Amino acid sequence: MKGLEVMRWFRSALFSLMISAPASLFAQSQIPVEVLTGNFEIAEIDRLITENASDPEVAFDLLVLKAEAQFNSGSPKEAAETHLVMAALVTRFPDAIDADLPSILQDTADLFLEAGDTAKALEQLYTAVQALRDRAARADVLGSLLNDIADLEEQSGKPDVANQLRAQASALAEPTTEPPSTRSNDPGFATVDVFFATDRAKTGRSRPARFFGHQRDGQLNYGVAEVTIPRTHQPGTVATPTVWRLEFMADPAKHVMLQSIETLGASDFFETVRSDLAEKSATDAFVFVHGYNVSFDAAAKRTAQLAYDMNFSGVPILYSWPSRGATTGYIADTAVVRHSGRRLTQFLEDFVSQTGAKNIHIIAHSMGNRAVTDALELMAVKRPDLESPVFGQVIFAAPDVDRGLFNAMLPTIRPLARRLTLYASEHDRALAASRKLHGSAPRAGQGGIDLISNPAIDAIDMSELGDDMLAHSYVSNDQSALLDISTLFWLNPSPDARCGLVKRDEALAVWDHRDSTCANQSLLNIVSGLRNARAFSRTEVRDTLSQTFEDAPEIKAYESFLFGLTETR
Repeated sequence: MKGLEVMRWFRSALFSLMISAPASLFAQSQIPVEVLTGNFEIAEIDRLITENASDPEVAFDLLVLKAEAQFNSGSPKEAAETHLVMAALVTRFPDAIDADLPSILQDTADLFLEAGDTAKALEQLYTAVQALRDRAARADVLGSLLNDIADLEEQSGKPDVANQLRAQASALAEPTTEPPSTRSNDPGFATVDVFFATDRAKTGRSRPARFFGHQRDGQLNYGVAEVTIPRTHQPGTVATPTVWRLEFMADPAKHVMLQSIETLGASDFFETVRSDLAEKSATDAFVFVHGYNVSFDAAAKRTAQLAYDMNFSGVPILYSWPSRGATTGYIADTAVVRHSGRRLTQFLEDFVSQTGAKNIHIIAHSMGNRAVTDALELMAVKRPDLESPVFGQVIFAAPDVDRGLFNAMLPTIRPLARRLTLYASEHDRALAASRKLHGSAPRAGQGGIDLISNPAIDAIDMSELGDDMLAHSYVSNDQSALLDISTLFWLNPSPDARCGLVKRDEALAVWDHRDSTCANQSLLNIVSGLRNARAFSRTEVRDTLSQTFEDAPEIKAYESFLFGLTETR
């Protein structure tokens, strides 16, 4: 198999967004083990980088692999030089590569310091300062970097320069009468606080994008991540800079950004959740568990996007397991995700008992379903005589779980929730590739003729959706899916009563998504508003509609659907 074919097959198998590989490559039956394990010779990596120069995402992932190999072989300077190429690639193709440029530059500086080249390290740090200023970074993040540079300048025999830098850092920390540019009276963005628990280890770095890495920690870390969402945000998207609009740095008024991370002790975390629920007069929370190839930064932004798009009035929670956040990390991710499931069990137990939230929902995506199914099975085993559900909605989105194993777990898990929902697609090429990697064993998230039919769960075939390149992230990327989730959170209706779902067979608990009119922002806003207003009866819905949405021209078209939902409660 030629290098380009290997890498294209590799990308489809490992779920990165494929740009140009033909669909026939998914039919490849063999893949070199070294591709999956990352056990390449550097010369082989260089060859593949050259052959894939036209695909910046693949090239970037290979450069990451190359830098790791160089560092592990005791060549930090060579690794630093590779990081310079990575930084140049991100600068040139910011729309194709989901990476934080300031963090890459600081990583490069760390490697040059490891190699004893202070001058080149300082050069990268000054470049990182400019990048942070261009993206309107928080004052504390920028100040911390300036102090780090000051220490290096002082060690290099330049105390005057060091003092100037410390003065700049100190000035950033002082309150001003004028709001910062990103916190003006009309900043152009909203802020979402995402509470999190993670068994990722801290990296020791202060910048949010690199605060947590992919190593496992011996305990859970808790805290709050601040994410900004631009007012121009389109539901279902996590906007990043694009070269086509001449945007080379992230801007909170245009892009979803992780602004800060605050860590908390366990008791403080649960107390803060309780206080936040009380302050919002809310009783609901949802826990999002991400999939493979997702960094903490990306997971926090996706959690915030889900909460923002559904106008969720409760508390959004991220549980982040230590995915490597790289296409080359599939094998590593499979090794850690189920270990995280046991940690997730304890977190869910504590969250139920210590927060006071009355309706706790769970959304699991892709490989994250392996952690969630294990966690829920363990919880269920501990409660053999459960009298009432512990959770509200549990949503298994595109689960990369063995179909037979998933089916076998469902009867045990079922009593824990008011409703279990499976979203699947027959066009999910990521799961089709995963199936090949698992000896042709079907995955639970595959739709069509492979769609699970089990009385313990509502199986929804979302094959009509899937605008992303692999048709794998439709649950967070499509307004129809967001509407369905929001409707479930509101009234827990059966699929028969929900928008656009048609029963495939009267004898089976299987539905097909058919109605594209559900992809409507107005309807999503109305359902979210009714949920937040706790309008549950027909009378409450009518009153809320007349008081809150009286100017919405589409309201008459939706009344019968909305009133019908109340009859299912």
